[in-house]
Amino acid sequence: MTSAEPERFASVRYLVDDVQAAVDFYTAHFGFAVRMSAAPAFADVVRGPLRLLLSGPASSGARATPEAARGPGRNRIHLVVGDLDAEIARLSAAGLTFLGDVVSGPGGRQILLADPAGNLVELFEPAGRPE
Repeated sequence: MTSAEPERFASVRYLVDDVQAAVDFYTAHFGFAVRMSAAPAFADVVRGPLRLLLSGPASSGARATPEAARGPGRNRIHLVVGDLDAEIARLSAAGLTFLGDVVSGPGGRQILLADPAGNLVELFEPAGRPE
């Protein structure tokens, strides 16, 4: 690659059924900004160094996926939050539902929810670290 632009972001492609619904979900609830939209086929949204490529059924990204590779998986984007309980309350008040309960481990606490197409989003609050 000759341009530094692609290295500015870590990119993840999510296949979605409705590009505009996905854009609305990520911008309204998680602070993503629209970088480019060609809805209903495709949109590019960013949050910090994360570039989320939202590819609808007509996009080249969706067409390049073999049928055998399609379907829900356990992969997800991982968004770090400072107060998981506050985020759960905020998103619940906005009408979002979570997939299961909060899970705690030595590294912190997390909970999952799905975007309108069923792609997973993990909200993660790191455990307090000794200073």
